[in-house]
Amino acid sequence: MMMDILMQAAPMSDAAAAAIGKGYGLLGAGIGLGLAVIGAGIGLGRIGGQVAEGIARQPEAAGEIRGAGVLIAVLLEGATIIALVFALLFKIMA
Repeated sequence: MMMDILMQAAPMSDAAAAAIGKGYGLLGAGIGLGLAVIGAGIGLGRIGGQVAEGIARQPEAAGEIRGAGVLIAVLLEGATIIALVFALLFKIMA
């Protein structure tokens, strides 16, 4: 029955198709932004927890562990910012 209804529908105009496409673009940009932020939050939380655990296990190596943790966190933030910029560009272009 659903196929009968769909087959009887009038063809979509170009303006309606463009509006639907823009909506999908915005949806994709929103999903991309959300995944980038969630991924960064999880990653930074894990880095912080593992650095704290490593310092607790070997306090004499605290400087080296902290330096490595900060370096990895900075690289993760850079990748997150790039992902956010791309998602915002897709949102603007849509």
